[in-house]
Amino acid sequence: MPDRIYPATSKVQTMSTLPASAPDKNQLPVLQQIVSVMWPSFLTASLATIIFFTLFDPAELGMIGGFPDLTRMGGYTIGFFCFWLLTSISCALTCYFRRPMNRRTPDTHSNEA
Repeated sequence: MPDRIYPATSKVQTMSTLPASAPDKNQLPVLQQIVSVMWPSFLTASLATIIFFTLFDPAELGMIGGFPDLTRMGGYTIGFFCFWLLTSISCALTCYFRRPMNRRTPDTHSNEA
């Protein structure tokens, strides 16, 4: 039994994260899919960079890591892009795993006894 019963005249539309194809107009365009991953990951990476470099000095981290000529601005830049990479991978995996999975139908002709 369905969770909700809709009148016959109303049409429920859902959006998919799969690339848009000609027969299915309810799918998101590829550019919108990319932006929906990159924008939240950018915001999260910005916040992570602020919090991380409030606690740790990038110049000192450069000295510890074997890069004595690393400037603070260079450390902030490298840190931001590393955080952005990590958060964009996380967002992309979230979008990938939220898609419905094809369910297997039980094989009724199987004779495994």
